[in-house]
Amino acid sequence: MLPRGRPRALGAAALLLLLLLIGFFLFPGDLDYERPRPRGTAAFDGDPPAEPGGHNGSDCIPPRPRPPKCELLQVAIVCAGHNSSRDVITLVKSMLFYRKNPLHLHLVTDAVARNILETLFHTWMVPAVRITFYNADELKPQVSWIPNKHYSGLYGLMKLVLPSALPPDLARVIVLDTDVTFASNIAELWALFAHFSDKQVIGLVENQSDWYLGNLWRNHRPWPALGRGFNTGVILLRLDRLRQAGWEQMWKLTATRELLTLPATSLADQDIFNAIIKEHPWLVQPLPCVWNVQLSDHTLAERCYSEASDLKVIHWNSPKKLRVKNKHVESFRNLYLTFLEYDGNLLRRELFGCPRPPPPGAEQLQRALAQLDEEDACFEFRRQRLTVHRVHITFLPHKPLPPQPHDVTLVAQLSMDRMQMLEALCRHWPGPMSLALYLTDAEAQQFLRFVETSVVLSARQDVAYHVVYREGPLYPINQLRNVALAQALTPYVFLSDIDFLPAYSLYDYLRASIKQLELGSGRKVALVVPAFETLHYRFSFPSSKAELLALLDAGSLHTFRYHEWPRGHAPTDYARWREAQAPYHVQWAADYEPYVVVPRDCPRYDPRFVGFGWNKVAHVVELDAQEYELLVLPEAFVIHLPHAPSLDISRFRSSPTYRDCLQALKDEFHQDLSRRYGAAALKYLTALQQPQGPT
Repeated sequence: MLPRGRPRALGAAALLLLLLLIGFFLFPGDLDYERPRPRGTAAFDGDPPAEPGGHNGSDCIPPRPRPPKCELLQVAIVCAGHNSSRDVITLVKSMLFYRKNPLHLHLVTDAVARNILETLFHTWMVPAVRITFYNADELKPQVSWIPNKHYSGLYGLMKLVLPSALPPDLARVIVLDTDVTFASNIAELWALFAHFSDKQVIGLVENQSDWYLGNLWRNHRPWPALGRGFNTGVILLRLDRLRQAGWEQMWKLTATRELLTLPATSLADQDIFNAIIKEHPWLVQPLPCVWNVQLSDHTLAERCYSEASDLKVIHWNSPKKLRVKNKHVESFRNLYLTFLEYDGNLLRRELFGCPRPPPPGAEQLQRALAQLDEEDACFEFRRQRLTVHRVHITFLPHKPLPPQPHDVTLVAQLSMDRMQMLEALCRHWPGPMSLALYLTDAEAQQFLRFVETSVVLSARQDVAYHVVYREGPLYPINQLRNVALAQALTPYVFLSDIDFLPAYSLYDYLRASIKQLELGSGRKVALVVPAFETLHYRFSFPSSKAELLALLDAGSLHTFRYHEWPRGHAPTDYARWREAQAPYHVQWAADYEPYVVVPRDCPRYDPRFVGFGWNKVAHVVELDAQEYELLVLPEAFVIHLPHAPSLDISRFRSSPTYRDCLQALKDEFHQDLSRRYGAAALKYLTALQQPQGPT
């Protein structure tokens, strides 16, 4: 029996099919063809030809070619730095949304961009997408001799060296700037290679401004160009023909000659490409202008299209980017923002009919998922811990100081509902931080705007923010902690939580303690930072241990979770801490979960623990199993601020099934401990069998 509503859906589908068949018989031609221009019109309606008998636009927009099914499309992008890496992701989203072909992305990157994008694509696991990286630093000497006034710097010149930098057997490639957005299938652009003559090696769209005409202002002296020139934001390159034509010698000779009379390039590689085309016009195949609609400061792009549906690629080539002025910029901006905030998880879809090797680890993951029983009460738990989350490390510019021998990074994780803690945390902790944020694509953009408009946060360059994209119903707390921990750069890390504010002096005190205790000698030590809490949203933060004890005695502060789960921090021995003048040892006990300072190479958190419960306890068990000393610091403290309970805590308190699943996970954890540590793991068995408290 069909579910309700299915007959209506089938009837609508049948009606749609009938309309398509009627259209096919009434209009037997190719319905996808572009509307052709009259022969002889320029790229912009009403423009005169750039040269006698010719112009920079194709005589007409040719019929849309049939994209070659399953052909591997080659795409090259130059990318450097944190901001450019974010731009690449938006560009790639727009390509993936429309694409029907496998893609091979050739990414020329600096070390920063490679670190970011390598992690991102590895965790994104998009089918039928291959990534190859090229070291931009190795290419810099080939272009560093060219003075360039463009904001892109040396990286704006690197498209010139792609024929020699890319593999010698690569014959064709689409080259894209990072600030373009696709509004169509990239295979249609690739198919335009078929329109090249035997001599043409470069496909370009005419420049959609009067820049190269030299009339924008007094004494404006641009590089030589054919008419309006061409824009290099979107390029089709016949690499095989360029190599045969001696491209490297050609562009270097041209650049050297022009720089005798011109001080520098103004538009980076574009100036040199245009100077070459001016001298050798037969090299270029003009492309339809809709494949590079340029939103520059002096754009004439409005002459290129009549309807928004005509657009293929939008190019934000003004330094103002989304703030550029254009009659239709609101529509263009909405398209860009759609992809900026689009859920990248939805782009992990297979290309049906185009078999390609799966991404690394995908087959093993699919087998593990296939073995799950959807009727299992713990199905959500088991599926969540198999989820591979997209990870964008150093989401914002990060310029840490060189790490010192005893330096400490604060490590924590948070979601959107804890964002308000960041400014206070930055005021309390002046040292480096590594924070993992669990966000949707849209929330990541809200976070970006939050940091940019915050005087406190935007001033900090030593805080590394790593976005882990949300997927699934449970909070992957230990996966987040591991992401933040893996990106810490200092020898030691303070493993904290976002709801805690450290003492103002804690950063300096920890570094001094590490030096005094000579932890650099290889001792396995976890320094315990005692935790307290306030139930008041507003209170005067203590500036010293003496002030904290006064607040404790007055009832304004309490030892952490004293009223709900005292076992979590009881081994710290707060009574002893009140009088302590020197660090003291404590022993591990069941359910102990202190906040600790440990070496950066400490054991990672167990990612199987998702949602609420036992996630930090399991890590302290692992530290004890690996024979870490637990040493309480007498002047250190952190204070937990009140907040509404998370969804996972609410589930735990209300759902017996949730608690049963957590106990099953604890049983698995003990089996794993027994396998790795043998009889030494027996002491943890009692703790693992106790019910989890509300920590």
